Amino acid sequence: MSLTVATWNINSVRLRIANVERFLKLRKPDVLCLQETKCPDELFPHLAFEALGYRHRLVQGMKSYNGVAILSKVPFTATDIHHRCGKEDCRHIEAALDTGGDPILLDNLYIPAGGDVADPAVNEKFAHKLDFYREMARWYGDRRPKPRARRGLRRIAVGDLNVAPLEHDVWSHKQLLKIVSHTPMEVDLFGKMMAAMDWIDVPRRFVPAAEKLYSWWSYRNHDWRKSNRGRRLDHILATPALSGSIRSQHIDIELRDWALASDHVPVLATFDV
Repeated sequence: MSLTVATWNINSVRLRIANVERFLKLRKPDVLCLQETKCPDELFPHLAFEALGYRHRLVQGMKSYNGVAILSKVPFTATDIHHRCGKEDCRHIEAALDTGGDPILLDNLYIPAGGDVADPAVNEKFAHKLDFYREMARWYGDRRPKPRARRGLRRIAVGDLNVAPLEHDVWSHKQLLKIVSHTPMEVDLFGKMMAAMDWIDVPRRFVPAAEKLYSWWSYRNHDWRKSNRGRRLDHILATPALSGSIRSQHIDIELRDWALASDHVPVLATFDV
């Protein structure tokens, strides 16, 4: 079975539902994970996804901020909503995908952006972001299987993780070292979360670390293509059990040119499961 998973920070699902529908018709992923839906559950546009065959849906939203959703053609065997750092701010949901055999666990994450000041002592948003990463590293560490069982743990984590960890995940490593999303503190905690589950960075399986790779361009860049001051904030991770199943990745850069575009573009990966 081929399984294509897409992740996209949509920056308001109701405002950009036409773009979402266009993308789903164009790329036809089996599963779409959205972040920053900015939509309370009772107003989520379920009918649009139902009409396109995404009959299995897990949404957790709130008015104006945050919000995550998993829209799937593949049935769920279980779902869960996780509250992080003592908050109920709609940032982490989990579904078990029925792909035959052991289900594939899928995490959809929207990790806090962290504000503008890279100092947790004076910026509560940045402190929250660091705490969120610490909590995720502990949580995944608690679920890390024993070595003999590791082959059987099929898990994928996707989302807007709001960290560009590698030198060429940002347009200027030197200039962004003190800018939130690429600071050494964040990159270190990202690495600890990665190590907690031995995650595979799926896009970087195909694109060498020495090559530039972005998924986000600020709205402040009036000609984003010309300046190309991007960052890779959106990620797809897979456990070692899926290593041999990873077939391809794609970052849909063209969508940044669409009318009413999000500042993020979709990231997709295909697995043979």
